[in-house]
Amino acid sequence: MPTSSSPVPLAQLPEPVRARVVALTADVLPALGQLPPSLRRVASFAPARRARLGTTAITTALRDEDLRGRVASHLVVQPPSATTAADRAAVAWLLRAGAWEEDLASALAEVAPAAPSREQTEVVRLRERLDAADRAAREQRAMHRAQLDEVKAENTTLRRRLGEARAAERAARAAGEQAAAEVAALRRDAGDLTAAQEKEVRRLRARVAELEAGTSADRRAVRAERDEATVRARVLLETVIDAAAGLRRELALPTVTGAPGDRVEAGLSPGVADGARVLTGASAGLLEQYLAMPRARLIVDGYNVSKSVWPTSPLEAQRIRLVNGLAPLVARTGVDTTVVFDAGNASGARPVVSTPRGVRVYFSPEGVIADDVIRDLVGAEPPGRVVVVVTGDQAVLADVTRAGARGASVDALAALIS
Repeated sequence: MPTSSSPVPLAQLPEPVRARVVALTADVLPALGQLPPSLRRVASFAPARRARLGTTAITTALRDEDLRGRVASHLVVQPPSATTAADRAAVAWLLRAGAWEEDLASALAEVAPAAPSREQTEVVRLRERLDAADRAAREQRAMHRAQLDEVKAENTTLRRRLGEARAAERAARAAGEQAAAEVAALRRDAGDLTAAQEKEVRRLRARVAELEAGTSADRRAVRAERDEATVRARVLLETVIDAAAGLRRELALPTVTGAPGDRVEAGLSPGVADGARVLTGASAGLLEQYLAMPRARLIVDGYNVSKSVWPTSPLEAQRIRLVNGLAPLVARTGVDTTVVFDAGNASGARPVVSTPRGVRVYFSPEGVIADDVIRDLVGAEPPGRVVVVVTGDQAVLADVTRAGARGASVDALAALIS
């Protein structure tokens, strides 16, 4: 009795059973994916020819347990009718489910109830070999016939393409000859046009030389007038400067200290902030030029800038990085700098540490936002003083611009304090 570990090979099954196994497998071949190369051609045969012409290929391929298992999976979904002992034996050998060994043995006993004699076995074996050779020959002839049909079809296609290529070549040769004639005509026209253009270019060059000579004379005259105007302006400027210096000495005016915004800053709480990192800004150079102007004033919206540049850092670290980053900018430009942070609704003591030289840091009073403090600081400045406000709040920028200050982007300041 066969076991699951050593099933009966297909070659040792009786001929009726082998024929039914091959027929059942041939029926489901088109539904199987990824067939071996030997079965791909067989799967394309008509159902009636599949089992007859592909017996050898199917018998050889069924040695693979994976292929047999996939055939069995399709037979489980659509069970075949098993009316004879050969049918039951073939289904049991393919499915191998449950007590299939007993079912197979019982069916084989009905198919071959008595053991054949040695001579009968040899005759059967030779007959099977003859049938297999005959089937293989028929399959080979069928495959050769199909290949011959494919070669004939390919030959017909190649002949058609050759004819089309020859026609295209003739058309291309005619088009090439026509194009060559057109090119020759264009070259003649281009030669005539080039000669005319060269003549025109020579005339224009002579005219340009005349105009350049006249322009040089005009430039010398303009330069002389500009130098004279510059001398007059410098004389007037030096006169005004000397008059202002004399008036200052006459009136004994002291040196100006403090700033118009000191009154507003007096009501604020001092604080600190800290450091910077590398950023870029398209208008950074223009911003530094403004800050380097005489007695320029820089007002920074603290948290608005620090949260834009270092959004993941704690608030205390943002403050420290911002204020320490402003110190080199103040040292380079000498700008009067104030940084205003929101104090929120916190009522406790605010952090106060030493700030860099030239940088003043304040917290807005309780209940007042830093935006309003910035507006008050700008409003306290006299008209004509260069006041620059750095913030990303468009409403604040609009208000301080109307008040006479200049707005600057956060990116521009970040590029300067990098």
